[in-house]
Amino acid sequence: MPFYVPTEGADAWRKFLAEPDKQWRNGYSAKSLAECWENARGIPAEVGALLEAIAPAPRLLFAFPEHKVALPGSSRGESQNDIFAFVRAGPSTVAVMIEGKVDESFDRQLTDWLRNASPGKIERLSYLASSLGLDAASIPSTIHYQLLHRTVSGLIEADRYKADAAAMIVHSFSPTRKWFEAFAAFCGLLGIEAEPGRLYQAKTQTSRPLYLGWASGKPARPI
Repeated sequence: MPFYVPTEGADAWRKFLAEPDKQWRNGYSAKSLAECWENARGIPAEVGALLEAIAPAPRLLFAFPEHKVALPGSSRGESQNDIFAFVRAGPSTVAVMIEGKVDESFDRQLTDWLRNASPGKIERLSYLASSLGLDAASIPSTIHYQLLHRTVSGLIEADRYKADAAAMIVHSFSPTRKWFEAFAAFCGLLGIEAEPGRLYQAKTQTSRPLYLGWASGKPARPI
């Protein structure tokens, strides 16, 4: 239903998880992300610092935790994004998808995701690639599928809300920046030589200007 109510703290985010008993734990990304964003009462400083590359003093207009975006190719082809944040940056609005991480990977690489692939999966990959200005056949099999659909989710919602730009930001709470290399490899497809703590604009042709970045938050508490 397209009706939403304000949260009453980080614990309110738990019920939106696919597997709350498994995912809602200290040291895991879901809980770390919720606590960080709720405590910030807006955009956390490390994420705001990235968005200042678009315009100074970015402001959070609204944010939805565990936001689902439909993808073509299957009735179950949804991207469940950790946070969809709609941000005002100077004169522009930006649809931002936030992907939280601690030690978790970006799920499966394409080589595994495409094993015995259905026609729906092939259709979905073609759609994701073309949305990013890429040829599906040229995407290395080592690229993580999650990075593709999280990024395109930002473009889809930017188009739907008529935002001026889209962004996908990995909000990491790993002290060792675990899985940054996988993120950097994905950015390379879009003409970006990524470094942590910076926001970059994709050099491929997309429906809106597209930005990617890696924000390092305070390391999560050990389990």
